[in-house]
Amino acid sequence: MKRFRVESWLTQEHDWGVAISQSAADTSPSAHLTVAAVARRIGVAPATLRTWSRRYGVGPSEHCEGEHRKYSEADLARLIFMRKLIIAGVAPIDAARESLNFDGATHKADVALQIERDHDLIDQLYRAAHAMDRELLESGISSHLERNGIEAAWHAVMVPLLFLIGDEWKASGEGIEIEHLLSDVILRILNSRISSQGQKVNARPVLIASIGEETHCLAITALAAALSERGIAIQFLGARTPQSAINEVVRRSAPPAIFLWAQLRKHADTSYITDIPAVRPKPLIIVGGPGWRADQVAGARVAEDLMAACSDIERAVGL
Repeated sequence: MKRFRVESWLTQEHDWGVAISQSAADTSPSAHLTVAAVARRIGVAPATLRTWSRRYGVGPSEHCEGEHRKYSEADLARLIFMRKLIIAGVAPIDAARESLNFDGATHKADVALQIERDHDLIDQLYRAAHAMDRELLESGISSHLERNGIEAAWHAVMVPLLFLIGDEWKASGEGIEIEHLLSDVILRILNSRISSQGQKVNARPVLIASIGEETHCLAITALAAALSERGIAIQFLGARTPQSAINEVVRRSAPPAIFLWAQLRKHADTSYITDIPAVRPKPLIIVGGPGWRADQVAGARVAEDLMAACSDIERAVGL
């Protein structure tokens, strides 16, 4: 298998996921990377990079006459470091401050080692998927999850592997059975982590659903598992949840937060936001998925990734 470099976990075109790119000329010391290229590499939306540059000063340092400013390899290293700090729970403003002081040596060994370990595991799981070895897939993903938690396992292993297998199928038209096997394994692992047992921090469960005819549910299953890991009670309605079901749950339980997922643009119906019944206290409405457009969701927060969704919900339940 070709070697891949894996960074972070969000693209606008896919699930909350990881941008995967072959190690190529754009990783050379003299690389001049566009905003789009860097966004793919570290797994954030281009708009997020522009915000980081404008708000925190963590932006491209090189400029060629008559061209847009480009990111250097040093800029990329700082952004990778910043993204890893944010994923670890550091506030963006503090992560930006640390990244601006990043000299390429501080913590470099630890960061590089973790990337290499995750990279090797993805290679192993890729081979297991092609061999249809369900047991090895489950043990490898579960072991990483046990060591690092839901969020880290999702962004560092599960989604990169899904993208790798999915892109391979799209390119060749073959191997759909491999993608189905992998998706089933991941869903089983995540669902096993969604628990109603134990003491919860919130008396009123958070509502989570894929709306309308939306069948994609991997990302919200990961969210449900991550919240359960934090001891947050949830009402997980899953895929293809109609407006009537959401409204009835809201009337009966007055959830502190409502998370609505839309993978596809045709399913991102804003009436799911505007028609939610009025209850007290008023719930925080959060939307996620590339189907939503930020300029069309007045009255709701847009979660760019799993970490942002978890943070918003934690605040809504008083953590």
